[in-house]
Amino acid sequence: MATPIIVPSDTTGAGADPIRRTAWRAVLLTSLVVMMAGMVRLAFSPVQEAAKLELGLTDYEISLIQGIAAALPLAVIAIPLGWLTDHSKRTRIMLVLGLCWTVGMIWTAFATNFETLFLARMLAGLGTMSLVPVAISVLSDLSAPQQRGRAMLFLGMGNTLGPALAFVLGGVLFTAFAADLSLPGVSLSPWREASLVFGVASAVTLLLLVLIREPERHEVENASNSLKAVVQALLKRWKFLLPLFVGQISVIMADAAAGVWAVPVMQRDLGLSIGQAGGILGGILLVAGVLGPVMAGFIADFGHKSSIRGGILIGAVIASAIGVPTALFPIVSTVPAFTAVLFVLLLAGSMTGLITATAIAVLVPNEERGICLGAFMILGALIGLGLSPVLVTLGSKALGGESHLAMALAIVGVVVGLISLAGFALAMLNAPVKAKA
Repeated sequence: MATPIIVPSDTTGAGADPIRRTAWRAVLLTSLVVMMAGMVRLAFSPVQEAAKLELGLTDYEISLIQGIAAALPLAVIAIPLGWLTDHSKRTRIMLVLGLCWTVGMIWTAFATNFETLFLARMLAGLGTMSLVPVAISVLSDLSAPQQRGRAMLFLGMGNTLGPALAFVLGGVLFTAFAADLSLPGVSLSPWREASLVFGVASAVTLLLLVLIREPERHEVENASNSLKAVVQALLKRWKFLLPLFVGQISVIMADAAAGVWAVPVMQRDLGLSIGQAGGILGGILLVAGVLGPVMAGFIADFGHKSSIRGGILIGAVIASAIGVPTALFPIVSTVPAFTAVLFVLLLAGSMTGLITATAIAVLVPNEERGICLGAFMILGALIGLGLSPVLVTLGSKALGGESHLAMALAIVGVVVGLISLAGFALAMLNAPVKAKA
């Protein structure tokens, strides 16, 4: 058994830099677990059309499975989970969440109707979408404030590379299982076998968690465990946090809608196969998942060092502005142009996510981050992830039916893009004058 990584408690001693020498390995391992969670979170998306056909589902039912299924339970546990993140062993929380999404992914492969598939994706989403705030709290204590943007870029890369690999591998696995490949001792339809592979891979990846030990907490302003005191402290920052949440949740809405419906649009309107559509979206997410966090990490650190109030968010303002016109990607009629415009949209989205996480990690005291992120999880789940796929299907219905999916997706994307731009701009104007160090 490998020796667990020991995170040093003293990061300020003279001479050697213990954070760079040891804790960066823990950052990388945590990011790998986050990447696996991202894969499981969207592993159903590339094969959802095949599942829809086999189980006789509608677009509306798919939107409930892809959105509300994970949003509702996450909204219930978000605040308690945030409090536990601030006051208990975070690595243990990560392991429990990992077990949830692994069981949910394996259950997905054996779902027989809408109800069982809904419950399976609910369990998978509960685990995967709850992980990132816990991981942000861990990484905040694995890195010095002046290096936090660069540390967070690894988490951002994992969180975006995971979905990218979900589409690439999902498309490849589905194509292979639809041809002549089959799992030993298993006789399932191609989309089910692909789901099972993701579930087994997730179980193996969870072994990485035993290599990470709980880091010591730093930058604690108030040692009180009172939930009321923490909430009151956050409310004092509402002029900054509320528009920040609005900005990032609106970006989540655009990205979530694209993640759920881009592949069906490519299949229905551009005539691509599951493998082709999944490969294109996966490739886009793969490049954006590397480039976006790298750019955002350095931009966030540069902005934070500037004399501009809220400078850490300047990259998010620019990226959200770019996201408004690129939200029109669903109505682009050629595959190359569709791919290019969607790439820019998702690149901008990956940048704002990393910058928002860094802003919270730098501008919010340690003992308030978990609750802050918990509140963000509730709004992000219910509105960002839960509502946007449903809004698209309701929009297509209002326009005349499922054949109008592309136009509905474009309209939702542009509207939430404008809202995100306004939110980030206000958050920047109301950011704390001095960061908490």
